Amino acid sequence: MSISRRGFLTAGALAAAGTAILPGTVSAKEGKGKSKAKSTAALKLSAQIWIIPGKDLPERLATMQEWGFDGVELPGGDMLDRGLPSIIGHEKLYEDAIKNTKLKVSAICGGKGTGDARIVSEDVSKRAGGVDDVKQLLTAAGALHSTGVIYVPAFNGGTKLGNFEIRKILIDTLPALGEHAHKAGTRLVLEPLNRGEAFFLRQVADGASIVRDCKNPGLGVMGDFYHMYIEETSDLGAFISGGSYVHHSHLASRIRVLPGQDERQFVDGFRGLKWIGFQDYCSFECGVRGDAKVEIPKSMAFLREQWAKA
Repeated sequence: MSISRRGFLTAGALAAAGTAILPGTVSAKEGKGKSKAKSTAALKLSAQIWIIPGKDLPERLATMQEWGFDGVELPGGDMLDRGLPSIIGHEKLYEDAIKNTKLKVSAICGGKGTGDARIVSEDVSKRAGGVDDVKQLLTAAGALHSTGVIYVPAFNGGTKLGNFEIRKILIDTLPALGEHAHKAGTRLVLEPLNRGEAFFLRQVADGASIVRDCKNPGLGVMGDFYHMYIEETSDLGAFISGGSYVHHSHLASRIRVLPGQDERQFVDGFRGLKWIGFQDYCSFECGVRGDAKVEIPKSMAFLREQWAKA
């Protein structure tokens, strides 16, 4: 019987998952936990509001509700060319528009301080400004009852510091941000990226270990299927490694278009989400190949089929 390299690596990852699990995560050997987790897990679909067609915010939200979305991911920074201002200072605008629908706010993506590397800058004088900007986003996210603010510590070229130094700064800094998030009723969610975009924080387990060491309920980690395809040996193993620390997921195919628009499968990852009893949102972060009004509902149906198979 032949086995692909990825299949071989997946088997190895599952074997490792049973023996080297972070505190707070789920062991692959815990059969009872698996059964219980699967009974509580749910697929709640969300999308970044700017990929949804529409002339304005209310029309986009109405379309999302019509298509059967559960949540909406909002911008942390201005996207004025699409009629979408940052949530900061515009909380009531979004709150009033969303309350006319059944949608909930999943995550807040982007925004000043969430990917500009100031918090982990080699210039110590810049760090406080980054912390203040993230706190501002967390306050706004809490007002909108969001799952959390997505945070990338640094993109490639953003800081001259190395992995060890960056991790130490985060362990020292994130607990206070987590406390701020928890009091606001939300959380800060670390996003691992692929090596083409970030040299630091590339796997779900890396983010989970940081959250574990910070010991704060206002912090979490997420998995992005696009980045995971590049960096993880197993989607299932990745989510198991994150366990209860996983609080969001981004959906994209292998070439970063809609799920179902290439050969990328999601069953393995969805099994992982079921295993950990995932209760948060899976949100589209991708391009759309073709007519969005046709292709996005088709992709949603594909994902529900994949979830049923998981």
